Amino acid sequence: MADAAPAPDTTRAAIETLAAPPEVRAILATLADRLPEILGADLIGFYLTGSLTYGDFDDGSSDIDYLVVLEREIDASQREALERLHADVGTRYPEWRERIEGSYVTRDMLTHELPPPRGRPYMNQGAFWDPDPPYGNEWLVNLYALRQCGIALVGPPPDELFPLVDIRDVREASRRDLLEEWLPQLDDPAFPPDAHHEAYVTLTMCRILHRARYDGVASKRVASAWVEERYGEPWRTLIARAERWRHGEEMGMRDEVRDFVRFVARELEA
Repeated sequence: MADAAPAPDTTRAAIETLAAPPEVRAILATLADRLPEILGADLIGFYLTGSLTYGDFDDGSSDIDYLVVLEREIDASQREALERLHADVGTRYPEWRERIEGSYVTRDMLTHELPPPRGRPYMNQGAFWDPDPPYGNEWLVNLYALRQCGIALVGPPPDELFPLVDIRDVREASRRDLLEEWLPQLDDPAFPPDAHHEAYVTLTMCRILHRARYDGVASKRVASAWVEERYGEPWRTLIARAERWRHGEEMGMRDEVRDFVRFVARELEA
């Protein structure tokens, strides 16, 4: 099994290089210390992903995204200990309580090109989801981003653990994600349900459009700037509002978001 715990100074150095507020770095240091204690020999690696790894983190709107890779599924006692860990972190850093998003997968799941059929423990909005949700079409997109940009806080470098994914397969997964998971939600007149989702869906659509034409991993900021430049109005105003959105604010652009989802679907099918 790969070494599951680099020297503490290596972990601290990786955390200190992140362009993130001190509270975020403190949360990551706590997780990096406690996860090996809770998971022991089952832990293969603890990886950062998302905006923290793209240099695009915004303390007003971004979440702390991570992935833990394990030799076997967590048991009941480990799950309880992880719940206590996140509850403790949420008490100490209440601003971030519901903005820590992480999944716990087993090594064998990394061999799946299609989303693994079984669910995985998923921490979001301050609690583990119940039941464990399976991945959707975002699975290959996430694996691609982890290998390209992920940061190991515990365990081997990402390119030694995560499989090499063809960008053409990533594009196809993004297309399926839009057509099978996002577009059907427009049947619900209350979608998107809140300002957080309005901003998230808008910027996600920008990344889907950008990914259809460019290789590599682009941050939401890079992708949205490209969409604004390429397509202009009426989407420029919507995208600018989504980029400026911060937790606790309203957007009030549900109809525009829904129209944008339809537009992106048409673009991908063109």
